[in-house]
Amino acid sequence: MPTLREVKNRIRSVRNIAQITRALEAVSASRVRRAQARVLASRIYAEKAWEILVNVQAASKSLSLHPLLTEREATNRVMVVVITSDRGLAGAYNTNILRVAQRFATRLGKPVDYVTVGRKGRDSLARAGANIVASFTDLPAEPTISDITPISRIAKDAYLSGEVDEVVIAYTDFINMLAQRPAVLGWLPLTTHTIAQQVAAEYVKDVAVVSGGERNYEYEPSETAVVDEIVPRFTELQLYQALLEAQASEHAARMAAMKNATDNATQLTADLTLQYNKARQAAITAEILDIVGGANALQQAIEKSADEIIELAG
Repeated sequence: MPTLREVKNRIRSVRNIAQITRALEAVSASRVRRAQARVLASRIYAEKAWEILVNVQAASKSLSLHPLLTEREATNRVMVVVITSDRGLAGAYNTNILRVAQRFATRLGKPVDYVTVGRKGRDSLARAGANIVASFTDLPAEPTISDITPISRIAKDAYLSGEVDEVVIAYTDFINMLAQRPAVLGWLPLTTHTIAQQVAAEYVKDVAVVSGGERNYEYEPSETAVVDEIVPRFTELQLYQALLEAQASEHAARMAAMKNATDNATQLTADLTLQYNKARQAAITAEILDIVGGANALQQAIEKSADEIIELAG
């Protein structure tokens, strides 16, 4: 059984941890509100951009508008961009997306190159012996398109050069404050049909519903010029939206994890305090019993001495 000092030290340690987790919960709560606002503000634009791109492809008479829109006949190698966090203490956030990414790669059955965004994903995949071709860490809390341009350039160059035949993004989709869903998004080529959706459909996120209607577009100065301008922008937009979704999911997961940790620490403190009080009461009772026992022994010794003196005097 632990001593009073050990229990008291443990109570102090648990209270200190609770202060840290409570502070992290407050920080994450502040950040997740801003991240959620950014996600919701850009989500509609990203979905509408995807809809326009699909409609442009359907309305075009050209067989190949842009190299990034051209689907390969055979998929020999795939690149997976994995978005995780730089820091831990986010519950199962990083574990879930890494598990989905690795299962997706296994189900695909093709050689896979990984581009990691976030220190946790890089470290885990490196320990697993995955082929990591690039790694990015310490992205800003409020990223811009220019911050993700190097990531997009690596993926586009690999696809256009033929090093890979498809590029997908593994990230965590932000549903709400209580639910975040790991998903794989087909990225390159920018088409609605990819090998990933055919082989590993259970992990692939459904694309936004494209509304029908008129698909008559007038281009100025020309169809090729407009497509060459918007396709690279829409390519980066898909990655940017995935990064915003992942950041909002990270903060929401960390806030929930820290709240659970704080609640557990509070409950543990109460249990340890009860244990400390019981042990202290037992110690006090033992001391009282020792005192009473000593007093009784002293009284018996005095009475015995008195009897002996009376006996000698008689």
